[in-house]
Amino acid sequence: MDDDLVCRPVRPEELPAVAELRWRWVQELYGTPEIPLGDFVPRFVAWAREAEATHHCLVLVRGRRPVGMSWLAVTERVPFPGAYERSSGDVQCTYVVPEERDRGLGGVLVDAVLERAAGLGVERVTVHSSERAVPAYARRGFAGSPHLLQVDLRPGRAR
Repeated sequence: MDDDLVCRPVRPEELPAVAELRWRWVQELYGTPEIPLGDFVPRFVAWAREAEATHHCLVLVRGRRPVGMSWLAVTERVPFPGAYERSSGDVQCTYVVPEERDRGLGGVLVDAVLERAAGLGVERVTVHSSERAVPAYARRGFAGSPHLLQVDLRPGRAR
């Protein structure tokens, strides 16, 4: 990693830039979102502030500009005898701007998220990955599980 690139928890004043990263990612994948960037940013920042206890954002910063992000969503799990405080995590929204890609920076973010999860005592971490990123997650110990199932409840999705 470059000397002028730092991976660390997001600072509150960086949340608008992180919102722009999220908007840019959606634009890259699906085309320009219907909601304008100027409307999205304050709503995203408000959400991030309200969710900070359960959603931990790590950023890659070059100089003073965030160029990548990854989120760890932590969910409490049902206790069982001998283990009352349990949680699981989910890696979400790992994104690096195109001009910074193909140098292992997404992996730097994922490593930082896993370190954060371990520090929080999270039992297991999942991820819903793009096909392109599967090898990067696999190199960090992620593997498929025949016991982890999902159903898509969004309107218009077949069940």
